[in-house]
Amino acid sequence: MASQKILIYGGKGALGSFLVNFFKAKNWWVASVDLAPNEEAHANIAIKNTTSWTEQEKEIVTAVEETLNGEKLDAILCVAGGWAGGNAASKDLVKNCDLMWKQSVWSSVLAAEIASKHLKDGGFLQLTGAQPALQGTAGMLGYGMAKAAVHQFVKGLGAENSGLPANSTALAILPVTLDTPNNRKFMANADFTSWTTLEHVAELLLQWSLGQNRPASGSLVQLVTKDSKTEQIVC
Repeated sequence: MASQKILIYGGKGALGSFLVNFFKAKNWWVASVDLAPNEEAHANIAIKNTTSWTEQEKEIVTAVEETLNGEKLDAILCVAGGWAGGNAASKDLVKNCDLMWKQSVWSSVLAAEIASKHLKDGGFLQLTGAQPALQGTAGMLGYGMAKAAVHQFVKGLGAENSGLPANSTALAILPVTLDTPNNRKFMANADFTSWTTLEHVAELLLQWSLGQNRPASGSLVQLVTKDSKTEQIVC
C-alpha cells in the first residue's frame, strides 16, 4: 500500500509523465491533473474548461476534493507549462502571452489553492519558473512574463501568512533547458551537455518531497547544467 501521496499538475507532459512513473516506482500514490489522462497515474483529473480561469478553478478544486476524499497530500508538483516565442512586433504577441499565462500562471495558482486545502502540515509545493526569466526575454516576451509572475508568486507563498499549511515549503525550480524528446527534436544541434536531465529533476523533487535538504520556503532554485553536471543555485 502506498503510504505517501502526491499530485502532479501537468502529469501528461514530458516532465510530468516522467515524474508520474518515477514516484509510482517509489511506491507513492500519484494523481495527475492535465488536459489528457495519464494512464500510469492512480487517479486522473481532466482539465476541461480552458477559457475561464474561475470556471476552471471550480472544476479542478471540486474534482481534487472528490478524488482525495479527505486524504492529505505529502507533495504537489506543478510542472505544467509550455513555450512560445515572439517579441513586441510579433503578430501573435497577445495570443502567445495569453497561452503562456494560462499554461504557467493559471496552473501555479490553482496548485497553490489545492495546497492550501489538501497539503499536509510540513508538506511540499513546487512550481516551475525559468532561469532566463530572471533577465529580460525580448525574443519570448509572453514566456518571460508568465514565468516571472510565477517567481513573484512563489516568493509570496514563502512569506508569512501565505495561507499554506503550517511548516510547508513552496519552491520554484528554474531550469534553463530540460532534456526532453521534443527539445531534442526541435533543437537537434544544441549542446545537450548544458541541458538538465529529467532524472536529475525527479531525484531533486523526491528529496524535497521527503523533507530532505529543502531550501527556505519562497526560494527560486536555478538548475544550471554544464558538462552534464547540474548545480542548484538558490536565489
